[in-house]
Amino acid sequence: MTPAKDSIVKGGGRPWPITLENWQDAPLSRWGFAHAEQIVPAAVIRAADPPEPSPSAAGSELTGLHVPLDGREVPLETFLSASATDAFLVCDRDGIRYETYDGVMDRHCRHLLMSVSKSVCSLLIGQLVAEGALELSEPARTYVPELGDSAFGTATIQQILDMSADVDYSEDYHDQSSHVRLQDRIAGWRTRQPEDPGTVFDFLASLRSSGPHGRRFQYCSAATDVLAWVTERVTAGRYPDLLHERLWRHLAMERDAQITIDRAGFAFANGGMSTTARDLSRIGLLLLDHGVAGGRQVVPEDWIDAIVQGGDPAAVTGTVFSEVHPRGSYHNHWWVTGDDHGSLYATGIHGQYLWVDPARQVVIVKFSCLPVATSADWSHRHARVFRRIAESL
Repeated sequence: MTPAKDSIVKGGGRPWPITLENWQDAPLSRWGFAHAEQIVPAAVIRAADPPEPSPSAAGSELTGLHVPLDGREVPLETFLSASATDAFLVCDRDGIRYETYDGVMDRHCRHLLMSVSKSVCSLLIGQLVAEGALELSEPARTYVPELGDSAFGTATIQQILDMSADVDYSEDYHDQSSHVRLQDRIAGWRTRQPEDPGTVFDFLASLRSSGPHGRRFQYCSAATDVLAWVTERVTAGRYPDLLHERLWRHLAMERDAQITIDRAGFAFANGGMSTTARDLSRIGLLLLDHGVAGGRQVVPEDWIDAIVQGGDPAAVTGTVFSEVHPRGSYHNHWWVTGDDHGSLYATGIHGQYLWVDPARQVVIVKFSCLPVATSADWSHRHARVFRRIAESL
């Protein structure tokens, strides 16, 4: 028997019954996405010491704003409700301009980022490239010999960052036989099957290529886990510790983050991070400030500039993303819209967003529990609303 929706939306306790098989399904996902570490083993990404408290919300500056929704102009709150919003925050360099929470969340609660996690990994890669620990033109097997016979072994770090490595990999979230569902099981997100590889390391090394790299865009979640493996190998550190040492403590994050881990302790870098909305907004502000935080160059300016400039729009032709953003591109694990605001974003399934508008100097964070994993319609709707919000400020 499924719990009544009100018990999930209003209650703070764990809904029953919630299992590995249903925690990602609506309506249980509203609780599950905000408590992933209670379902899947997780490692801590320590906050700053001492943390720097976020400023209190400056008010409700977007109250009364109307936004587009399916050909109508509706109050922002109507859109947030229709899009299963768990947390929503708008800020600029002067502070928080709008903030609201629903369901089981508040400003102190973490939420699963899904593939927004991928874009965070890119920032670590940028640091290591600047330090000379990585060469973008080198294949992944240079750093992780165990990948030598895999699809990623001959793909360059740049091709992996741009999702142009050719991999026999299905990203179909609704197909139980897909590679992405298999990877979920190995990572501990779903119940394992006897024939599944033992660890994510084993899984990544087993993937094969179906053609030459660099010829097409192929979104593949396994790519980010390869990059995380590379960062661990060249630094001799563990991924959660690297995030603390190289990002979290310099960004003065207010609360510890979490990242789910498999049975070998390997972090699920492609989608397993959980943070608060306020802490995620600091990543957006880092991009607005060209990699500077607290007066320190945390991520190299040229790496941030390369992300903002984007890649080749032709590479993503024919994708849902190109339908929404005809001049858009994907570069260094970030989506770049190609619009006249220079907007770029990180996104994850079920409606997770970190949207950065350099022209308006605005950052938008949205955590959601949409029942559908991905949808062209919801991608269009979110882009229109985020742009309207940025223009209103």
